[in-house]
Amino acid sequence: MKIEDNFNFKNLFVLDMANNHQGDFNHGLQIIKECSNVVSRLQVRAAIKFQFRDLPTFVHVDQRENSKNKHVPRFLSTRLPWSDYKKLKEAATDQGLITICTPFDEESVKKIVEMSFDVIKVASCSANDWPLLEEIAGAGLPIIASTGGLSLEEIDRLVSFFEHRGCDFALMHCVSIYPTPDHTCNLNNISNLIERYKGTVVGWSTHEPPSDTVQVGLAVALGGQMFERHVGVETNSIKLNGYSSTPTQLEAWMNAYKRAKTILGSRERTESLPEEKNALDGLSRGVFTNKDIKSGEKVLRKDVTFAFPFSEGQLVTKDWNEEIVAKTNIKKGGPIWVDSIEAPSHTPEMVLKKAIHAVKALINKSGIILNSNFTTEYSHHYGVNNFFEVGVVLINVINREYAKKILVQLAGQKHPAHYHKLKEETFIVTWGTLNIFVDGKERVLNPGDILTVYPGVWHSFSTATGCVFEEISTTAFAGDSVYRDADINKLTPGERKTNVDHWGRFQIKEQLINAEEQKKQPDKDGDF
Repeated sequence: MKIEDNFNFKNLFVLDMANNHQGDFNHGLQIIKECSNVVSRLQVRAAIKFQFRDLPTFVHVDQRENSKNKHVPRFLSTRLPWSDYKKLKEAATDQGLITICTPFDEESVKKIVEMSFDVIKVASCSANDWPLLEEIAGAGLPIIASTGGLSLEEIDRLVSFFEHRGCDFALMHCVSIYPTPDHTCNLNNISNLIERYKGTVVGWSTHEPPSDTVQVGLAVALGGQMFERHVGVETNSIKLNGYSSTPTQLEAWMNAYKRAKTILGSRERTESLPEEKNALDGLSRGVFTNKDIKSGEKVLRKDVTFAFPFSEGQLVTKDWNEEIVAKTNIKKGGPIWVDSIEAPSHTPEMVLKKAIHAVKALINKSGIILNSNFTTEYSHHYGVNNFFEVGVVLINVINREYAKKILVQLAGQKHPAHYHKLKEETFIVTWGTLNIFVDGKERVLNPGDILTVYPGVWHSFSTATGCVFEEISTTAFAGDSVYRDADINKLTPGERKTNVDHWGRFQIKEQLINAEEQKKQPDKDGDF
């Protein structure tokens, strides 16, 4: 496995064989087989994890007999020859399981590489063991690192180390208390780590009692994408500890994960189901008249009443607006039928106000925080009614010898080809994906990507996903843009853009009216 392969850590279950499978080769085979059966039944992606210690060098010679450290006798009593570990690893591979191993010393790292394990694991107790971490980073394998007992500063250092070494890695939130009580789980750490180390898969390495399944569902809800727990098989002579799962408990745990995934559903808002829509429609209010309305007359708010229930084909409150005009005579006291009115939903003012809601949402999603001191340009070079096809919103933050704008394009929007006579600009994508053509060559910019466009260079841009990006430039001047489409160059400033203070809550309508007036006058300031 090469680092460049980018191992897929997502939706992976890591099954750590409890107490080194008691140091019994055949018992280890039994654990692998029974866990594999559970994994196969539930159709999940899972790995068996071993632990390696090169005991002749790992345990100090003076501590090999009569050690007061409780771990030493356990480590020595569960020792197996390397040849048996290799056979167990091959058995796991034959069962279709990914193989992972935790080394506790440098010699064990070499054995992991020699046996061709898929992934190497850093135990919480080794996450500050820098000689061992150096060896692990040099092994060239994907890495999962547990963070039990680490401070944020220590996790920062660990993440930075792996990034600088070019390692392919993921993190496990972990609490090294066995078993883990509820009040120490701190599962909110998962979402904190995801936010802090963007792009890094974060999971939950669990030590709670195996009968508890609520934790895995909560971990999924908080964004965890990888899950680890100790597993084993009980026999007449072998009893599991308080944090290791039998195959039956493992299956219940995995089913809890699957149920949580089902309950969480899609992150993106989906279209409502027919049964939901019908239920809500049945509770809607209809629009009724409280005066006679003549054909051609505008329907005003004072002329109508909203009441429950509505009848099929009747205008409902969600579609009400004050631009409705009667197409026929409507009698007092009756319902207003949809086919008796004209209800424009795409006036220029309504188009731009609809855009504001979507633009604000993308800015919030991108994490950008605006103050109240900015102006906004709604750019619509082919008319306001075509804004959602050809358009962009430009938020002017500062314009001095240097300038900064935040540009927002909604999904599916494009901006026509143009160049600037004076302005040099640099684009920095903060959210989404931007497709930009510069002198006919396409570039795809993702978050963090930067592109500079010099004066006189043709460029255009579009986005399929929606995009928020910064424009850092020299001073922005009116009349500095020249468009490839000559018809755009003939437009008045108000026809090309609607300029307002802040979001223009009370200015948009006035500016649109002014634009209509501009059409009747020559363009005196030459603004293109």
